[in-house]
Amino acid sequence: MDIKKDVGERLKEGRKAAGYTQAQAAKILHMTQQQYSRFENGVFELNYSQIITLCRLYDISADYLFALTLF
Repeated sequence: MDIKKDVGERLKEGRKAAGYTQAQAAKILHMTQQQYSRFENGVFELNYSQIITLCRLYDISADYLFALTLF
């Protein structure tokens, strides 16, 4: 199991369900779209602040993001 890839997939699902583009999410996190893309591709890990911001933005729980619950 590759947790970074799993988290990346859930980020992508959450982003799409919330109606955001990678560029829009990146702007909110004060980074480039390419940097944000690395999170969804499982290359980089999120820090605490980024996790909280994205969970609120996408209306998902951190438990869901880290596969501790189904939603």
